Amino acid sequence: MTKKVVVGLSGGVDSSVAAYLLKQQGYDVIGIFMRNWVDDEVIISDECPWIEDSNDALLVADKLGIPFHVIDFSKEYKERIVNYMFDEYEKGRTPNPDILCNREVKFDLFLKKALALGADYVATGHYCQKTTTKDNNGKEIYHLIAGADKNKDQSYFLCQVSQEQLAKALFPIGHLQKSEVRTIATEQKLVTADKKDSQGLCFIGKVRLPDFLQQQLKPKEGNVIEIPENHADFIRNWENDTLENLAQNFIYNENDGKIVGKHQGAHYYTIGQRKGLNIGGTPLPLFVIATNTQTNTIYVGQGENHPGLYRKILKVANKDIHWLQENLTLKNGEEAKYSARIRYRQPLENCTLYQKEDGLYFVFDNFQRGIAAGQFVAWYKNDELIGSGVIG
Repeated sequence: MTKKVVVGLSGGVDSSVAAYLLKQQGYDVIGIFMRNWVDDEVIISDECPWIEDSNDALLVADKLGIPFHVIDFSKEYKERIVNYMFDEYEKGRTPNPDILCNREVKFDLFLKKALALGADYVATGHYCQKTTTKDNNGKEIYHLIAGADKNKDQSYFLCQVSQEQLAKALFPIGHLQKSEVRTIATEQKLVTADKKDSQGLCFIGKVRLPDFLQQQLKPKEGNVIEIPENHADFIRNWENDTLENLAQNFIYNENDGKIVGKHQGAHYYTIGQRKGLNIGGTPLPLFVIATNTQTNTIYVGQGENHPGLYRKILKVANKDIHWLQENLTLKNGEEAKYSARIRYRQPLENCTLYQKEDGLYFVFDNFQRGIAAGQFVAWYKNDELIGSGVIG
């Protein structure tokens, strides 16, 4: 019996080729475009408007001869993703809506809708791969593997998926290079063949983030304070102090430095940010090294090597730990060596994981730049994604 697959057609080249390859492999393919955003006011003009994307998805479906539907998830998207973003930024944290979008929309709402339509699988145009093994009891175990194109690998964005979700997921282009995907689209005369990759927030497109946040988080003037490199908080005994102490963020107050400017809201900034400060006159560029939304203060340091930008240790609270395979879960007191990243396309960095009573601690071999609360850390064994968690 022919297997039915529902493909998330985004109007881009990757999902278009994914649909084509599935049809070539003999699947019964249905294309669905998810409409998840309805406010065009904060989208930069001509950058990934949803109407154009929907039309392109329709043209691809028509070219491939597959059924096509549009589903409106805008209400759920606002509740699960947008409100989450506002809440995190208001707390001075740095959320990753793309990861939540995959967990909450593509592999939850969309997956459930596909299964209700009688689908056996859902498919996306992500650059990642899936393999299957069996445990000692014959139960199938699903493994999420990095995409073959290391420059486009998107496994990090899928770091929150579960075994149940992976069981129903297909990634048809994960074994291809981006150039090969473009070539296939051109050969098949798909309208998306030369379309630029979308940038910005998942499903929203390229937006002015301050404009987006100002929908709910109002501007509020505060001080920008420069912290010198010799601040006492940077002098830490990274070799001998406790994990609990070393995982703490650097903490400053307004007496630790000098006021060098004003800003319009600490909740608009994140650690490591350079653009948007609009403060000159320093020998080296200023970077955000901390924010305090309670006092509405931004702390900055000069230069990319400022010690306030770097830490070796982070913590994930127990409630925020996610293992893709339960059998790999560390018990209290256990440790394991993996490699990890805290942002998309960051090279994997060697680290040791320590499971303590209050959470999972990551001790990196090298200092990491711009660790911010709210980000996702994802850990790997070679090319396989093992787990992820929200940095505390």
